Amino acid sequence: MSIQKVAVLGAGVMGSGIAAHFSNAGIPVVLLDIATPDAPDRSAIANSAVAKMLKTEPAPFMHKRNARLITTGNLEEDLDLLADCDWIVEAVIERLDIKRELYAKVDRVRKAQAVVSSNTSTIPLADLVGQMPEAFRRNFLITHFFNPPRYMRLLEVVAGTDTEPGVVTMIREFADQALGKGVVACKDTPGFIGNRIGVYWLQCAVVEALRMGITVEQADAMIARPVGIPKTGVFGLLDLVGLDLMPHILASMDTHLRPDDAFREYFETPAVIQKMIDSGYIGRKGKGGFYRLNRSAGKRVREVINLDTGEYHGLTKPKLAAVAAAKAGGLRALVSQDDTASRYAWQVLAKTLSYSASLVPEIAADIVAVDTAMKLGYNWRHGPFELIDHLGAKWFADKLEAAGMAIPDLLGKAGPGGFYRTREGRRQHLDIHGDYQDVERADGILLLADIKLDSTAVASNSAASLWDIGDGVLCFETHSKMNSIETGVLAMLGKALAIVPQSYRALVIYNEGENFSVGANLGLALYAANMAAWDDIEQMVQQGQDTYQALKYAPFPVIGAPAGLALGGGCEILLNSDALVAHSETYMGLVETGVGLIPGWGGCTQMLARWSANPRRPGGPMPPVVKVFETVSVATVAKSAVEARDYLFLRPDDEIVMNRDRVLARAKARALSMVADYQPPEPPEFRLPGPSAKAALDMAVEGFVKSGRATAYDQVVAGALATILSGGDTDVTETLSEADLLALERREFMRLIRQPQTLARIEHTMETGRPLRN
Repeated sequence: MSIQKVAVLGAGVMGSGIAAHFSNAGIPVVLLDIATPDAPDRSAIANSAVAKMLKTEPAPFMHKRNARLITTGNLEEDLDLLADCDWIVEAVIERLDIKRELYAKVDRVRKAQAVVSSNTSTIPLADLVGQMPEAFRRNFLITHFFNPPRYMRLLEVVAGTDTEPGVVTMIREFADQALGKGVVACKDTPGFIGNRIGVYWLQCAVVEALRMGITVEQADAMIARPVGIPKTGVFGLLDLVGLDLMPHILASMDTHLRPDDAFREYFETPAVIQKMIDSGYIGRKGKGGFYRLNRSAGKRVREVINLDTGEYHGLTKPKLAAVAAAKAGGLRALVSQDDTASRYAWQVLAKTLSYSASLVPEIAADIVAVDTAMKLGYNWRHGPFELIDHLGAKWFADKLEAAGMAIPDLLGKAGPGGFYRTREGRRQHLDIHGDYQDVERADGILLLADIKLDSTAVASNSAASLWDIGDGVLCFETHSKMNSIETGVLAMLGKALAIVPQSYRALVIYNEGENFSVGANLGLALYAANMAAWDDIEQMVQQGQDTYQALKYAPFPVIGAPAGLALGGGCEILLNSDALVAHSETYMGLVETGVGLIPGWGGCTQMLARWSANPRRPGGPMPPVVKVFETVSVATVAKSAVEARDYLFLRPDDEIVMNRDRVLARAKARALSMVADYQPPEPPEFRLPGPSAKAALDMAVEGFVKSGRATAYDQVVAGALATILSGGDTDVTETLSEADLLALERREFMRLIRQPQTLARIEHTMETGRPLRN
């Protein structure tokens, strides 16, 4: 059986988000919630949930049209809609009696082989289905999604003693490939993996901060980026998920955990937090939390709470010796300084990591499942056992012993060798018996990180590298700061273009950073501009254009494989590739106008070529010009790969992959499929309307300026863009080449980079991360 249609029961935040993500996978969904009594719309709860999601940011839908795949209804009148569903997900309130009653109703209408799962994270599976028939139990499991379901990759799966193995396999494969999830098998224990460790970590960090007199700012500076945890840290994450949820989770843990579980040291909700909850300060969804925005006196000031007094004050960035030490000395330096902040970091890490080690095999069969769950469910860069290896397993055990803390059995077995090692090009993990086993990858997953274990780069510099990924395919990887495009990246791309024809068949452009590329290195551009090194800047613009043109017309297939942000110059690389295999969470855009510039490495030219060739565009020379102008002038960024198709950043035949771990393998396959009889694309020719089109665009922008929707300098930048897209001093009787438009791009870019307003925009963006409206 394959999964063609699903149902979600419960249209709360989680249930509706799960339904939205099924629709993102192109799957029809039935979304039901309780009937609204004495109301014209008996399905108002489900209907309003879908309407709300269409306005929510970040968006649960990858494209608004996906909402059409959701059929809404209520649990009293529409249960018959489940009759043809292959997978039914229950996401109702965490009350056992309500769930059991619902399962009995579902069992009467579901088809015999339909899978039923619960999204619970607090109720044991055995309790959920203990009273249900065997046929129901065979098709039942727990599938615990993390919030928000679109963006959080972790799916924890718990099978019961009666669950058919084939059911688990089917759900695992579907969730992996169609939903893009990292599926982790968990034991049927309280909180499974993610929340058992994650909630312990959060409670430990909060309680220890109160005990040791650590401020919110200090805690979030220590237990965040230095540890490889998102910048929200501890208190910021609690604000995000909601302080009011913690007492409920802790109460559930209290009910199900053993009396001697180490978690019990941190069960009690601190008085300051209870007072915040009672006052409505429950985080971002309330009046604020540990952090808040004070909007008094017409200003927005970010403030933070004093944990001792409960009063708020202006937020300041703490200067901590341990954080500075960690930049050079790593994690061990962070916890080895002789100050309170470092001792706090040690206490939190020592408790969290030793607790994690004590839970295997209770909560999971191996350490890989634990590390994967924390990385995908809490966005940790490294899992608990990887963090122990960063500290040194023996060093960590010795320090625990010196502190009088218990050493978990598994940690004792790790010894100097640690929890992970590499043997014969394979990553291996320590098992519960003290032996090493290969870390297994599912079929269709190819990671550059694995390739690097047993190979050296074909070529490399400080900004980029080339890797042989097998079967005659070369992979180009950027590893500059934020994968920005600089001269080293362009030089290595040029080297790739020379190497492939000699020894390889195709090129894939891919990396495993958080983002594909944030665009050109603005710091270098600003430095050169401040030095008035105009010739150097123009040379770099020329180098970028020449390199990207050589990429476009290379005698072999070039496949772009982006994920995350692909902005500015990073987007332009992709526009010059033969085809894209993009992760679904790819956010593409030409954003140069935000810093007072225009796309100068062919972005204007390539977008104009795409819209001119679009078979569904209106006739005449003006529609493509207007479409590209509308997109680029306001620095439009597509909020998903699907949305990128609307703007032609992706073409209709470009591939979208839901699971990021499968992007490289699919890109390699796409490249190999194009090798036979490959021919570079034909250069485009343009017939553009010239000054009359520019005048029309200028007039439209002037209207925006007069209405306050654009600034005076926006008008200058838009004028430069209009000059390029209209073709400059030309008319529709003349034919312009790609080189002609690239020359216009260079000219207008160099004119803008000399302007003080552009330099002010660049400097402000680099300092604040936000655009300057000057």
